Amino acid sequence: MKSSHLDVGKLITTGKRFAKQKRNAICTGSIQFSTRKTTLRQKERRPGQKSGAGSSGGRRGDERSSSRPLKPVSSPVPLREAAREAAAATIERPLTVRTGERPAERVPVILESLGAGDFHLIDSGNGEKLEQYGPYRIIRPEGQALWQPSLPAHTWEKVDAAFTGDTDEEGTGRWRFPKEALGETWPLNLLGVDFFGRFTSFRHVGVFPEQIVHWTWMKQQVEAAGRPLKVLNLFGYTGVASLVAAAAGAEVTHVDASKKAIGWARENQALSRLDKAPIRWICEDAMKFILREERRGNTYDIILTDPPKFGRGPNGEVWHLFDHLPLMLDVCREILSPKAVGLVLTAYSIRASFYSIHELMRETMRGAGGVVESGELVIREAGLDGNTPARALSTSLFSRWVPK
Repeated sequence: MKSSHLDVGKLITTGKRFAKQKRNAICTGSIQFSTRKTTLRQKERRPGQKSGAGSSGGRRGDERSSSRPLKPVSSPVPLREAAREAAAATIERPLTVRTGERPAERVPVILESLGAGDFHLIDSGNGEKLEQYGPYRIIRPEGQALWQPSLPAHTWEKVDAAFTGDTDEEGTGRWRFPKEALGETWPLNLLGVDFFGRFTSFRHVGVFPEQIVHWTWMKQQVEAAGRPLKVLNLFGYTGVASLVAAAAGAEVTHVDASKKAIGWARENQALSRLDKAPIRWICEDAMKFILREERRGNTYDIILTDPPKFGRGPNGEVWHLFDHLPLMLDVCREILSPKAVGLVLTAYSIRASFYSIHELMRETMRGAGGVVESGELVIREAGLDGNTPARALSTSLFSRWVPK
């Protein structure tokens, strides 16, 4: 009996060892799969969005999660099933059947910025752009810059930082500092709001300056309203737009699925001395949030939405721009207040004409009156002095509904 017991023990030990080896083999294969899938997602999602925050956070792929180690998974199949279930759970609400006339239209509209505050575009060309962010002169990839640079090579060589690596919009890489090593952050100011610039692994610097034209418009609307406007900032990233709105006197709700982005936004709030401003920082999937706001009957006077092309929410929610944008705009229409001032949509890194989102916006706003204006956001080169207009660099598509 004793020897039999020992044999059983050996068998159990051997079995455990074999099972462990099998699990390791499975996990190794899963890590390779997960890494490949993550790379694909990074190339698809909007600047500034991490794979775990896509549904609510853009712009904006995300520099915020690139250094985080991947967890092994046992099989790709459950992940796909979970994604499908999460997507189905998100889209339970049908689209509203709308009647009435479509709003008037203004197309094409080119909203142009020559820079503001501590930012301006110096020059561009050869697939790159030369920018000024406060004290730093920076080079970043720019696929739309098909022409040759206007300024001589020695001007481009005298930079403080240059991003090297994948030139894809969400591609990862690293920063090179030709003069001296620089810290991760540095203070900047746009439209009277202080915030931190930030060297990230996805070539972004914590702000998207092409949005200056939308933020200026929003600031003017808030200041002229004669009442506190309620502003909803979806996919709010590091919160510069939210701070501009709050500084102008708005009550702001900022939504982003990335805890790290919310943390950055709070740091910016402290730097801008707006700690007591009425801002709600919400770390949640954008679709879930607005669907709940619709059920609760909450409304907003201005809604900014800046969704990524692809992403995931904090609980596995799946976002595909072309699949889910119609529903998102439909819900946004429902949570606009009776005296709404505007609904603003920006789209990055998509293969589409602005007419695609323009006609969608007009259909969404049937019966609401007003005007839908759509086109492109561009930044115009301003030279070394920031005051010498030159070529215009296209950055994104937009569509904006306003009541008149």
